[in-house]
Amino acid sequence: MIRRVGSFLKELLEDFVGEVVLTVVACLAVVGPALVFVWGWERSPLVTEGVGGALLAFLGYGGWELLRPARPGRRGRLAGVAAATFAVAALFIAYAWSCTCS
Repeated sequence: MIRRVGSFLKELLEDFVGEVVLTVVACLAVVGPALVFVWGWERSPLVTEGVGGALLAFLGYGGWELLRPARPGRRGRLAGVAAATFAVAALFIAYAWSCTCS
């Protein structure tokens, strides 16, 4: 009986810690780029717009590679990295959307 209670408490603590870590990472994934954008905008708005546009184009290319009909043959490295980056960004944004980062 005591072992089952101890196992339950251990699992509860692991779930709690995992949820806290995931929430912190998701909030930092949202707040971090916003702070970098503000810092960059103060230094050079033109460079900030260029980097932001390039990042959006890269994520768009990743989404296109991820969602387009499959072609026979091997996918290139850049396409694979772009698709993985898009997938990770989409997951973090979906999780952070429900996050209460206040």
